[in-house]
Amino acid sequence: MNQTNIGKFIANCRKEKKLTQAQLAEKLNITDRAISKWETGKSMPDSSIMLELCEILGITVNELLSGEKVDMENYEERADENLITLKKKDENNMTKNMMISILFSVVSLTGIMVCLICDIAISGGLTWSQIPVSSIVFAWVISFPIIIMGKKGMIGSLISISVFTIPYLFLLSSFVKVKQVFSLGAVLALISIVYLWIIYIIFSRIGKTKKLAALGIAFLSAIVLLFVINIVLSKTIAEPIFDVWDIMTVFILILLAFIAFICDYAKKRGQSDY
Repeated sequence: MNQTNIGKFIANCRKEKKLTQAQLAEKLNITDRAISKWETGKSMPDSSIMLELCEILGITVNELLSGEKVDMENYEERADENLITLKKKDENNMTKNMMISILFSVVSLTGIMVCLICDIAISGGLTWSQIPVSSIVFAWVISFPIIIMGKKGMIGSLISISVFTIPYLFLLSSFVKVKQVFSLGAVLALISIVYLWIIYIIFSRIGKTKKLAALGIAFLSAIVLLFVINIVLSKTIAEPIFDVWDIMTVFILILLAFIAFICDYAKKRGQSDY
């Protein structure tokens, strides 16, 4: 299974159907950049959209993975070869993710043990180590789904953040003996979690085909987040709603959003005739 040959085959089939990369990407609800990567052999279509891609191009999955039209005489033989190759690829990806997750877990556990041992040796008990230990555990819980599953683990990490952030802040507040860490932190955390879910939904709905446009919306949404957080801070710790740094931040976010939208428009125009 040669990625370069598969890419050239996809490009030829697309052109036979008189489709641009942008049009094919729109039909598959992905970005045209992904199509470009397929056709240059830099990546392979995800298994979840292979059937839909083949239906659009008028080919079989076996032909797609073979990178050429397959006659009936060799069909079963090539199908077996492609299935074996795909299985090996999936196994290699799973092994790689597993090794990274184990390494991450070992490093996290080592950090926990070092903190506990140093604390006991210096203080004769558990004092300051509770803060870094709880932070390491929290970081491991929210990061592990992405590490083990890649992009598919994003939803798991968001759920972990939503579930464990408030308990983590409660523990942290107890350890440092500062009530505001929980009372104020919990409010700001909830606002931020809602923002993260909104961004996830935006990229899930729009980002597959218009990643730059989704990024622009995310920058504009960050301005709303900044306003809400500043209002909360002004009512709890008498901070001004807006200062010069906030104005600069808003200006930068607007500028970044504008650049993202312009790049998205330019990219669409450039790909429309490709």
